[in-house]
Amino acid sequence: MDNEIKHVAQINEFFTPSFWQAHQQDIFRLGRILLLCLLVVILAKLAAVVAHKLIMKTIKKIDGMDEAIGHVIYTIAKTIIWIIAGLIALDLFGFNTSSILTILGAAGLAIGLAMKDSLSNIAAGIMLLILHPYKAGDYIDCGSISGTIKEPGLFTTTLQTVDGLFVAAPNSVLFGNPVKNYSRNPLRRADITVGISYTDNLAEGIKVLMELMNSNPLIIKDPAPTVLVADLADSSVNLTLRFWSTTQDYWTVYWQIKGQLKNALESAGLNIPFPQRVVTFANGLPEGK
Repeated sequence: MDNEIKHVAQINEFFTPSFWQAHQQDIFRLGRILLLCLLVVILAKLAAVVAHKLIMKTIKKIDGMDEAIGHVIYTIAKTIIWIIAGLIALDLFGFNTSSILTILGAAGLAIGLAMKDSLSNIAAGIMLLILHPYKAGDYIDCGSISGTIKEPGLFTTTLQTVDGLFVAAPNSVLFGNPVKNYSRNPLRRADITVGISYTDNLAEGIKVLMELMNSNPLIIKDPAPTVLVADLADSSVNLTLRFWSTTQDYWTVYWQIKGQLKNALESAGLNIPFPQRVVTFANGLPEGK
């Protein structure tokens, strides 16, 4: 009960004219500081919005530049803006910002040493975004990693494999190995090998395969398709169909041609031989065997 009475007395004292007269300057000073801090926050938000618009507008003007670079640059710029705003607010409240900067620098050095692998991923991510070896939607192969790029990031790059799996690859791995981009160039070449029998007419086989490729509208005419004798194998003469198509149509025309090979050869009276082995007995077989 005594504590409640004492608490009520303190509240009443706070609202007395003598209290306001004694602390009027401090209250106005605190209010001014809070208003300035609010102004700093508003300006920081406006600066972040302006920075985002300027960065993305600049990125769009640069040919071949991925928008992901703009997002990364904006994230860094926004972080710097808010750090500066925080230091200004602390300075308004009377904190020694120089000592805070010293502490932050020492802490940053310690964190950097402890997170050197993560920092290497950041550096690799920035270099990949600048060098631009791939973009979202490209299918790449990099060592043991392969799939369609979903989102290039600052630490990792996310991919989706052909069987629908999610892969998060560290940027340092992608930057430290050769990247084979299957989607980058507008045209791709396909090589399909099929065998015909040694008893078949070689010129006829080449003619049938050339007609098959020329009849497909997805195969481009320049560079022209061709048929090459790839190998004189044990049981067949192997012919390679070599043709070009757009990257977008590559797998469509690849499976079309492969599915039509058997019927095309058999319709022309040609054979696709299977492996055969002739066994000769030096002394012949014993009688009755």
